[in-house]
Amino acid sequence: MEGRRRMATPTAAARDEQQWKKKKKKTKKAGGKESGGRWPQIKSKRDLQINRLKGNSLFTIPNFFTAAEAKSFIEAAESVGFMHQGSLGPAKGEAYRDNDRISVNDPVLAECIWESGLKKVFDDIKVQEKVAVGLNPNIRFYRYKVGQRFGRHIDESVDLGDGCKTQYTLLIYLSGSEGSKVKKSVGGNQESFMQSLVGGETVFYDQRQGVVAEVAPVEGMALLHIHGAKCMLHEARAVARNVKYVLRSDVLFA
Repeated sequence: MEGRRRMATPTAAARDEQQWKKKKKKTKKAGGKESGGRWPQIKSKRDLQINRLKGNSLFTIPNFFTAAEAKSFIEAAESVGFMHQGSLGPAKGEAYRDNDRISVNDPVLAECIWESGLKKVFDDIKVQEKVAVGLNPNIRFYRYKVGQRFGRHIDESVDLGDGCKTQYTLLIYLSGSEGSKVKKSVGGNQESFMQSLVGGETVFYDQRQGVVAEVAPVEGMALLHIHGAKCMLHEARAVARNVKYVLRSDVLFA
């Protein structure tokens, strides 16, 4: 648990976004196009269930990815390779952070995720009279091993230009409490067993540090929450067993 209760400014995340924007600008000047790698196909989802934890400000969508899709994204991300990410810590104005990550600029993947069902979910959601138009093409994958966590912080709204600004955080849990089959060699024989993720909950707090919601990762579930000026303080608790994988993007409004 985070020992300090004050809100830490997520300047590390802001630097990541600035670096991505510079990279995007450089690529555009060169006339190239970043593919972001080869990712699994995503099936279109109908009749998605929405569980509202705090109105339109915080909600989950079970089974947004199928189990097969979630596992395929984990395999694809691992084939790309993760890099460790830390932070300067609360003493330097940044939230404590200890995880591994991948960041790719992939407009095609962003559009596929958006069109698979999110677009319809956001049909009736407006922010400052603006409407949702898609996902941030800066797709991030996070990996949390045992003991790793992300301290209490807020997610900033980022202006991507052309009238587009991020207003919601999208997290898709690629692993979770449903468990996954793991092969283990026992006495020379391969045996399969279910290994569940323990820990790694995303916890949201109100202005008095009271818990608004505690969301346990579930394989394939999407979590969406408003960010920027109205972002709730939140944290990713330490993983106690197995590995937590998350796909992260942002919903753009214009």
